[in-house]
Amino acid sequence: MTTFKFKQTRLIAALLTAGVIGGIGAVGIGQLPHAAYAQTPAATATVPVVQPNMMEVPNFAAIVAREGKAVVNISTSGTEPASEASGQIDPGLRDFLRQFGLPPGAFQFNPPSKKGIPIRGEGSGFIISPDGLILTNAHVVKGATKVTVKLTDRREYQAKVLGMDPKTDIAVVKIDAHDLPTVTFGDSTTLRPGDWVLAIGSPFGFENSVTAGIVSAKGRSLPDDSAVPFIQTDVAVNPGNSGGPLFNLQGQVVGINSQIYTRSGGFQGISFAIPIELAQRIEQQIVAHGKVEHAKLGVTIQDVNQTFADSFGLPSPEGALIAKVDKDSAASAAGLKPGDVILKADGKDITSSSDLPSMIALAKPGDELHMEIWRDGKAQQITAKLQAIGSSSSTKPAETTTADSGKLGLALRPLQPDERRQAHVSGGLLVEDASGAAAAAGVQQGDILLAINGQPATSVDEVRNILKKAGNSVALLIWRDGNQLFVPVPLS
Repeated sequence: MTTFKFKQTRLIAALLTAGVIGGIGAVGIGQLPHAAYAQTPAATATVPVVQPNMMEVPNFAAIVAREGKAVVNISTSGTEPASEASGQIDPGLRDFLRQFGLPPGAFQFNPPSKKGIPIRGEGSGFIISPDGLILTNAHVVKGATKVTVKLTDRREYQAKVLGMDPKTDIAVVKIDAHDLPTVTFGDSTTLRPGDWVLAIGSPFGFENSVTAGIVSAKGRSLPDDSAVPFIQTDVAVNPGNSGGPLFNLQGQVVGINSQIYTRSGGFQGISFAIPIELAQRIEQQIVAHGKVEHAKLGVTIQDVNQTFADSFGLPSPEGALIAKVDKDSAASAAGLKPGDVILKADGKDITSSSDLPSMIALAKPGDELHMEIWRDGKAQQITAKLQAIGSSSSTKPAETTTADSGKLGLALRPLQPDERRQAHVSGGLLVEDASGAAAAAGVQQGDILLAINGQPATSVDEVRNILKKAGNSVALLIWRDGNQLFVPVPLS
């Protein structure tokens, strides 16, 4: 079971996925209570009693009876390479025992097997074609040497993994069967927060378990280097249901249950599903080519906070601020620059920086991305032709630093030619000392100031002129240790 921990200090929780020892699953929930309202007669007057207003609960049983036959249980087995350190006694205890003259062999127990450590896991999946194509999560079948699929009628088949894409956590497996029941695909884009959804899977090995809940949010970005725009729900899912379907009230699959947010290792009210449109795109590539290609814009981005918005003259703190443009990338060819703020992509608003990678994840290499950007205090239109990448992406949001109030407080000097060559920059000013607001914002001695409020820092005098025209804050583009990032600095 793989656990991804959130980096925020206030949230010591984890994103739990199935890995090879389990999958995300579901446990049953009780009957939802009806809502009843009544008025109590006043003491001085006779008031008619209002009959209870009964709120109808969807009939999930009909969906399960019709669609549940296409949901399968997936069990896997394999071996995990034995670590050279496995079987070794704790170093501290080993040093303690050495004082008593024990032989070296006493410091090892249960020597690691050369064949590796046996591992087993369980997950879920669903049939998408009558001839045995099945969708599931990549982490369910990763590392498996044997994959067994069990249908609801108890038949079992040995499955072949056609391919998997760890970046989106999608895998396609195939069994040798015919005339199988299949699911119907829906449209996850029509889901709204508050809509009912239903999950079927095998939590903890309890096959064909059903749970229901509502959509909590859409387009969630998780801190696991994934660009998937997850559907967040409160459907009860637990280890064993990874790869299982998420249905809407029409009985259509709108997502694949993938991860949960937990402190205990079990369900705590937040689960995440991969939109079915993304899963279908990955499945089609795997079936056709046996591999998956992802699109790349080639920028490093970060969120726009209020300080940045004030610095760039934006009406609101929204968009994806470009901190760096990769050389020879689609973004570079399109003319994007550090300091540009992407406000829209293909007509959709970019509210936070995480919205952009999610949109690019749904695109294909060669697609054109039409963007509205903010540059020099006004909106402009720009189009980029996306490139193909492997399993990595440069659209991961950059780390940002919060700033405090105070004066700028920077001691700057021009870079020497050898310093520019070493840093691989064409210009900028070296920060010899940082104090006041700049230091509080995170600017350090040795940083290189490349631009201020989007204008190149060509000289100390130029910086002074820019500061005279600045408002209550400035945005500094800093080069540090081979990376570029924007640092907001309030001036008052």
